[in-house]
Amino acid sequence: MSKSHLEKGSAQQLETVQALDLAHNLSAKIQNPLHGIPRNALLEQVDHFCATHDLEEHRASFHQGALVAQSPADFEALTELSEEEKEAIRREKTHKWSQPWPMYYTVILCSIGAAVQGWDQTGSNGANLSFPQEFGLHGNTGARAEQDEWIIGLVNAAPYFAAALMGTWLCDPINNWLGRRGAIFVSAIFCVFPVIGQGLTQNWEQLFVCRLLLGLGMGMKASTIPVFAAENTPAAIRGGLVMSWQLWTAFGIFLGFAANLVLYKIPEIAWRLQLGSAFIPAIPLLIGVFFVPESPRWLMKKGKYPQAWASFARLRNTKLQAARDMYYVHCQLEIERKVIGEGSFFTRFRQIFVTPRLRRATIASGTVMLAQQMCGINIIAFYSSTIFAEAGYSARDALLASLGFGIVNFLFAFPAIWTIDTFGRRNLLLFTFPNMAWSLLAAGLCFLIDEGNSARVPLIALFIFVFAAWYSPGEGPVPFTYSAEVFPISHREVGMAWAVSIGWSGVLSITFPRMLRALTPAGSFGAYAGFNVIAFVAIFFLCPETKQRTLEELDYVFAVPMPKHARYQLNESLPYFFKRWILMRKDAVLKPLYTFDEVDTTANVIHQRTSSITKQTESA
Repeated sequence: MSKSHLEKGSAQQLETVQALDLAHNLSAKIQNPLHGIPRNALLEQVDHFCATHDLEEHRASFHQGALVAQSPADFEALTELSEEEKEAIRREKTHKWSQPWPMYYTVILCSIGAAVQGWDQTGSNGANLSFPQEFGLHGNTGARAEQDEWIIGLVNAAPYFAAALMGTWLCDPINNWLGRRGAIFVSAIFCVFPVIGQGLTQNWEQLFVCRLLLGLGMGMKASTIPVFAAENTPAAIRGGLVMSWQLWTAFGIFLGFAANLVLYKIPEIAWRLQLGSAFIPAIPLLIGVFFVPESPRWLMKKGKYPQAWASFARLRNTKLQAARDMYYVHCQLEIERKVIGEGSFFTRFRQIFVTPRLRRATIASGTVMLAQQMCGINIIAFYSSTIFAEAGYSARDALLASLGFGIVNFLFAFPAIWTIDTFGRRNLLLFTFPNMAWSLLAAGLCFLIDEGNSARVPLIALFIFVFAAWYSPGEGPVPFTYSAEVFPISHREVGMAWAVSIGWSGVLSITFPRMLRALTPAGSFGAYAGFNVIAFVAIFFLCPETKQRTLEELDYVFAVPMPKHARYQLNESLPYFFKRWILMRKDAVLKPLYTFDEVDTTANVIHQRTSSITKQTESA
């Protein structure tokens, strides 16, 4: 057998091992693609990498970075690192929030985009008290009332329909052509001019069209910004920074409620100003987007490695950290390309449902996004003023109570900054969903209190605020953070588009006015309490944890078959919870599902086969 033939066969063997692992990770172990490579061979690979991608002037940094990436726990023993470089790596654990200014500027920009999103959502909340009268949508009885209710629901849900059916899916081609920053710029355009147009409309049909156009921008922005933030941030703080999307969405909701309250005093044009004022935060987003570094992972996907290096160097504290992260990402991307591949939009769309690793991410992200619809938050964001008016508030007091909801929603999002990367995404959801269920049920039951009872209205408001307090650190930040993480870079745009389209289907928003009349407020709130319980069960069985793993390491997490994950939750996690927290047994131990070792079965197989093949080659 010739040497070249033997080497070709060995490469095919190694690819087969990797493919089996990423498709069906029965061992549930997380693999470091650099483990087991002899030092000299690793440095030769780095030399080839630098020569191939026009990075030879940074060869020394990539040598150091590759050695650290290969054995991250043993960096102290590397003589190639200076004491200053070792201290920089130590500070990743001791001072993990110490990041360079371009990193935080990126997050600030993304936060502005989120604030736009929140303000856009709540502009219609206050306008719902007056625009129906302006356009003659105030039928009180019979078929006319039912028709008007459906029209009001349609107008409110229009941005979500447009986002789900088109805006999110435009994310893929626009990101492909223009990059993350270009997609954010295009989305910002749709968040300026259609928003202004809303305030100038003369009938509900025109308002409906403007809100459809707004939905295109909202969909692209919501699908791109969390991905952009996730790709730029280090794994140790990714959740805390990416969740700023929800934190500042909540702040935008608060600003929208505040604007609604201020502008309602201008009765003739209050609804126009309430709808149109949301363009204000979109202006700095439109201007500032090109002052931040482009996503280095997107640049690497496009083969623009020198630009990716420049971006990584701006986003990390030292060249060593930039080189380490870039080379590690490169190695994982090479595995992704071989195992998962790329293709046209329609090919990638099909693959997220049929390729095992991708299908699991699709199910998990769709679950957390659908849960955001099911939990009832969008109903309160759109209709809180209407709900408070049903409870007996005046128009002014309804807007004031909605402002209180916005304040609670914003303030209680802060704890997630610290807990999302320690307590975990999954645990936050499982902890908060039962509490959202009982608080919504309590709010609904308070509608049954006699209207003459002075406690009725304050209790309804209280339990809605309690619901917001549970929502904000859990189902608020997790869905967008989670969905931005779980797909490999080859399918990240189409995967995120899928997730956001599920979360923004708008079905519940359009049906709520009719539901409110058919089921009464008490029945409607009770129904959403039940939806929260269903969402809790789905998350428990279908959603793996993603905290503190690099985006590339999550390939191995989502290679674990879903039945294996579900059986573990049923047979291990649930009995542990019962023993530890119900029976209060301190000796209860939870057997971990994942093994986060640098050495795993597949890595050993690859290493053993590599050694065997090398010996065969030498013999030949």
